Parts: sequence; C-alpha cells; structure tokens
Amino acid sequence: MSNPLLRDALRQPLPAFDAIAPEHAEAALDAVLAQNRAELAALLASGGPYTWENLIEPLEEMSDRVQRAWGPVSHLFSVRSTPDWRKAYNACLPKLTEYGVEVSQSEPLFKAYEALAASPAYQQYDAAKRKVISDALRDFRLAGIALPPEQKARYKDISLRLSELQTKFEEHLMDAIQAWGKQVKDEAELAGMTDSARQAAKQKAQAKNLDGFWLTLDFPSYDAVISYADNRALRRELYEAYATRASDRGPQAGQFDNGALMEEILALRHELALLLGFANYAELSLATKMAESPDEVEQFLVDLARRAKPRAQQDLDELAAYAKTRDGLADFAPWDAAYYAEKLREEKLGLSDEELKPYFAFDAVVRGMFDLVQRLYGVRIEKVGHIAVWHPDVSTYVLKDGENLPFGMFYLDPYARDEKRSGAWMDECVNRRRTAQGLQQPVAYLTCNFTPPLPGAPALMTHDEVLTLFHEFGHGLHHLLTRVEEASVAGIHGVAWDAVELPSQFMENWCYDPATLRGFARHWQSGEAMPEELLAKLRASRSFHAGLGTVRQLEFALFDLRLHRDYDPAKKSEHGERVLTLLEQVRDEVAVMKPPAFNRMPWSFSHIFAGGYAAGYYSYKWAEVLSADAFAAFEESQFDPEVGLRFRDTILAQGGSREAMELFVEFRGRKPSVEPLLRQSGLQESA
Repeated sequence: MSNPLLRDALRQPLPAFDAIAPEHAEAALDAVLAQNRAELAALLASGGPYTWENLIEPLEEMSDRVQRAWGPVSHLFSVRSTPDWRKAYNACLPKLTEYGVEVSQSEPLFKAYEALAASPAYQQYDAAKRKVISDALRDFRLAGIALPPEQKARYKDISLRLSELQTKFEEHLMDAIQAWGKQVKDEAELAGMTDSARQAAKQKAQAKNLDGFWLTLDFPSYDAVISYADNRALRRELYEAYATRASDRGPQAGQFDNGALMEEILALRHELALLLGFANYAELSLATKMAESPDEVEQFLVDLARRAKPRAQQDLDELAAYAKTRDGLADFAPWDAAYYAEKLREEKLGLSDEELKPYFAFDAVVRGMFDLVQRLYGVRIEKVGHIAVWHPDVSTYVLKDGENLPFGMFYLDPYARDEKRSGAWMDECVNRRRTAQGLQQPVAYLTCNFTPPLPGAPALMTHDEVLTLFHEFGHGLHHLLTRVEEASVAGIHGVAWDAVELPSQFMENWCYDPATLRGFARHWQSGEAMPEELLAKLRASRSFHAGLGTVRQLEFALFDLRLHRDYDPAKKSEHGERVLTLLEQVRDEVAVMKPPAFNRMPWSFSHIFAGGYAAGYYSYKWAEVLSADAFAAFEESQFDPEVGLRFRDTILAQGGSREAMELFVEFRGRKPSVEPLLRQSGLQESA
C-alpha cells in the first residue's frame, strides 16, 4: 500500500489527513532523507560551476520534500497527541535533526554557496535571491561550519539532545494538563461562574460518566474559575494546580517535573553558544534578529518597565482596595487578581466578558475578520469543502485575488480538546515557491483552543479569544499574502524573529476599531449590532490595568533574556534553583505583585524551553512597538485604503526577502517610534 506522506505533490498538493497514520511517519521520512542524501551527493559531485538553477532550486526541492513528509507528522503530534503519534514523532525527530545538522555542516555545500556568492551571476540576482544566499552563508556559520571535526561532532550531539529535551518538556506539560481534574458535585460551589462555563464543565463530567462538574487545566476551563468563581478556596486550588504544572510542587509534584530538563537545556544552549564563539546563548539568538545586542534588548525592556511600573502599582493598589471595600479582603493574593479585575472592570467601565460574548459568535467573528482582510488588502476568502482534515471541527478556506483566482489556502482548527497542545499558533503546511511545474501556492494551519460550542448555541468568544484569532490570522496572512517566489525568504521565512510578530499584533488593533466591530459584533440571537455605548466601553478597556499587563510581559521577557545571557556553568543547579533565583531578582525589579513560593511559572514556559522564543520572548513587546506605530499610519491617514495596500505590498508581500527594518521604513517613512504604543496602553502619563 502506498504511503500517503509520499504521494506526488503535483497530483495531491495537500496532506491526505484521511489516510495518514502514525505507522506511515518513520517510513516516509526515511525514504525522503535517503533520496535527498543521494541527490545532494550527486549535486555536489559535479563540482560546479554553480548557478541558481543547478544549486538553489534542487535544494529548495529537497527542503519541500522534507516539509511534505514531516510537516503533517509534526502537526498531528500537536493536534492529536495520542501515544501512537508521540511514538512516531519521537522516532522521527532525531533522524530529522541529524539530517539538518549534516546538511548545515556540509563543507562542500558551504563552498558551493560561497562560489555562487562570488560569481558574476550573483550581482545580477534580485534582492530576494541574494538574501537567500547571504542568509544561507550566515546559517552555515551559525551551524558550526568552521569548527574542527571534534567540535562539529559535539555540535551535532548537542543539537540532537536539545531537540529531544525540548519535545519532552512539551510532552510533560501536556501530560500534566491532561492528568489533573477536579470533580465538583455541588453546583453551589461554582457560584459566580458563567452558565456556559458550568455547562461545559457538566459536559466534561458526563463524558467521564461522572456526576456534577469536571474542572480541568485547559485554559478556557481554568479561566472560567480564576476569573469568575466566587469560591475563593476553589480559585486558590486551581491557581496552585495551574501554577505548578509539570513541576516539583503542587498536586502533581514530581510526576511530570520539567526541572532537570530546564537545567540541561540551559547548559547545552550555553555550550552551543561557546562552541560558535559567542559569549552566551542570548548573543547567538540575536544573530538572526533585528536587535543588535542583548544589552540593547535589556535597555529597551528596562526603559519600558520604568514607564509602566508606576502605573502597574496604581493598578494593583486600586484592585486590592476594591477587594477590601467590596468583600473585606485583607490578604489580596494572585488567585484574587483576575476575579476582582473582572468585577472592577464591570463596575468601573460597565463591561464584562459575559456582556460581550453574545456579540462574538465564532462564525460571525470569522466572517468579520475576512471582510476586514478584503477591505484592507483586496483579498476574498471563501470556505471550501471536500478537503481531508484531522477532526470534524476543522474547516478549510481558499484565498482569491481581485480576478477571483485562488492563490492560497488554510485550515482552521478552533476549539480546545483532549490530546491537543494548549495555546494558539500558525504553522505552514505548504510554502509558496516557483517550481519547474509552475507556482506552488501557500497553505497554512491556524490552530487555537477556544471554548467549544454548547448544544443549541454557537461558540461564543471572549474578546481575548477574538484577539487571539486575529493575532494568529495575522501570522497566516504573512505566510499567505507573500509574493516572493523563493521559498527560503517567502512568507515568514527569512524574517527576523523579533519582527515576525508585527503582522500578528497589527491585526489585534482592528479588534478595537469601531468600523470593524460594527461590521461583525452582532448579538447571536437578536442580530442587533453591539450598542455604541458598549463599543465605547470595550475601547476604553484597552488601557484598563495596562500597567499590570505590561510589567507581566516585561517580567517574562527580562527573565528569558537574562536566563540565557547570564548563565554560569560553574554554579551548580539541578532542579531549577538558578531559574527561581533569577526570576525573583527580575520580579524585585519590575513586578508589583509577587506570586507565592510554590509558583513554578518557568516549568511551563514552553515558549522558551520548547518553542522558538529562547532569548527572544522580548519579541512580543518589540513587535508591539512596530505594530502600534504601523496602525498609527492608518489612523493618521483616516484609514485611507492606500495605506492598507502599502502595508500589504511592503510588510506582508515581501516576507523575508529584505531586512525587516528596511521594509518598515519603506512603509512608515521613518524608523519606529514607541509613542503610539504608550498612547494605546495609556502609559504616557507614566513616562
């Protein structure tokens, strides 16, 4: 029987999710890697002279072949993380990592790129092609091409071990979330929680053949308790379970402990940086980013903290005073913050998530988002059927240009469920590139974990969930609206990591824009548009407790930066002691509310320990400056349609074919300013 992961991309351009099984994964990857190794050996045996056509194009074909075999496996590992898919993923990962290191440390291949860069033809190439080659030469150096043999071997060993550890970190976190649950038999204990949240908890209990309600640590369930439950003891219980996930503390202490994994990851990253001639891993991380040095990043974060901390202290004092006045609470704690913030927001602004949710029916929000994209970029988005998917919740959409011609597609998997990684993300399925057979169109995955619909009603979203959907779709548009035809710099490829959040955070701005909200925010039962008074309250809420939100992000970003910049291998630490010590120091500097000693935030900080944000978490704030300034261009022009087309043609269409700062300056006419972000967040008075 043919392997669905090896089907001809021309005949079947999309993954056969109705046929792919775990047992196909390793066989497909083995076949692809063997074919690639043979083709690469033959290519290099020719000895040149090398051209774009006989060097880069065959390499792009090899890369695409790996993506088509591995991409669906990696995706299914995240959205259907059954034991069989985990086993398949973990069997493949070392082979893929080994192949990646082998190619990136191939001296004949490096010399071929060097020869191409020195050839007369190079000067005739356009900017995108030249950047493909210069990026590749940089990446060869960052992969240790210049190292002596024994150090190259060590680089390979470290890379293999890191990929294994990072996967294990994520698995521990997923296991910890899935393993914890609490049965509540008396509905009175859930007083304050919304009707929809109680119904969802009841459904979960029924699915387990249990009476009453079942509370879990997936975010919609956790948030329903921590933000709304009047029962303070219940809030504290869930807070402790959530804050100690995959750690040595809390109700699952030691069962899925990520402590030793963190220590080994940090040690290996530091060793890798030293091997490559960097002083620390933060320097290595920044070698591919907009920011020029760890000190520049630290100064950026510290300056923002200086502006935000006074406002954050005011926010916290107001919240604690409100809790004392309202309920006589004298010992305000972290498990009270979200609850009283929601109550204060409702009292102060007359706004609550429950009041907003009826206006954010999932299908209507999606249609409104598509209408916005058509208005901004002249792109139509239509739902399409008869495409194989991995779960009944998944829907598929095609993008069409002004002449009604399709040019891209995406999958949307919106709801939380068991065996699905938490959080939200965009990933590529197929990359845009020019081939001998024609233009390969881009395809994306958009994955979220929203609250699923209840019987007889649509899925109703919180405004935070609306922001998340727009954010991820911003990444999707970056991938899908590219006009670059060289895969290595098309879409999000080749984009500096601290600029890659610009299109996503830019999209969030429209979730507060009156004209956009009027287009889709309608009551799911009556069809009435969101009242102007409610819309005004929603806009005002953007700066509500912005100080607290800002210092929290800065705490994470400074912690991440210093963790990787200041790592000292001479200091012994086996179970995360160094991590906690540093976190306390950062909190002393920027935080206004200290969590309890049992809090183990780093143990679940998968962005930096399992994702791509190591020494790069600052990117969110860095890109927020860019996105706020970009949106200000729309405001200043009174939303002139030309500005939308310019944003499409500079920031989105050109992907990584040019440097991020160069593209921003082309769009904005100058370098970015922090002032629009301070205005948006209401932090100017703290400056």
